[in-house]
Amino acid sequence: MEIFKKVYNAAREKRLMSSCRNHVVRKILPDDYVITKKTVYLPYNRGLKISSEDFVRVAALRLMAYEINESEIEGSVAELGVYRGDFAKYINEFFPDRKLFLFDTFEGFADKDIKDDVKNGYSTGTEDFSDTSLDAVRKKMVYPQKCIIKKGWFPQTTDGVENERFVFVSLDADLFTPIYEGLSFFYPRLVRGGVVFVHDFNNSDYKGVSVAVRKFCKEQKIPYFCLPDNAGSAVILK
Repeated sequence: MEIFKKVYNAAREKRLMSSCRNHVVRKILPDDYVITKKTVYLPYNRGLKISSEDFVRVAALRLMAYEINESEIEGSVAELGVYRGDFAKYINEFFPDRKLFLFDTFEGFADKDIKDDVKNGYSTGTEDFSDTSLDAVRKKMVYPQKCIIKKGWFPQTTDGVENERFVFVSLDADLFTPIYEGLSFFYPRLVRGGVVFVHDFNNSDYKGVSVAVRKFCKEQKIPYFCLPDNAGSAVILK
């Protein structure tokens, strides 16, 4: 009986401490931040203090980058659909020695891409992504000297990039046409061991993303898997 009491009291104290800690965390930290335990899954502690909606995607990117860099796989990195550079800055940080190609209109969706989405009922294309600039994006980069900005409509902006080979590519262009064109351009240039992240795969506001991924992967007979990040990401390996 005495042992039972000790176990019960210890468990009760642990629950109270946990409840108190959670209460303090909620009071001190903004709602869009997350706390993680100091779990060592690489040669450094996991300590990403970032928006909760991006945590899974950025943590996955860090792990992918570690594996690619440790394996000494050669190639550049890229993102199609940069907007303000909030994800690109992590690509730049985790791949410090590689060229980073940044593709975007930096003026929002292209009209021709919106028309395709609206026609097929994939999205309304009304979200405004024009509130950005090249300077604002550059200022977020840890290694801006490694960035090559390709402003304009994709895939016209791929001129001069045809002979590049890539180890990591992020596709975050939201609409069917640029996602499908992005896969068509980058996947053949992805080296063995390379990775493609396609964001918004499970975003019901942009149904064209999942249609494009499924169509491309079916045509190429390649698999993909999904990440449970905000709006979901499809991951394609080579």
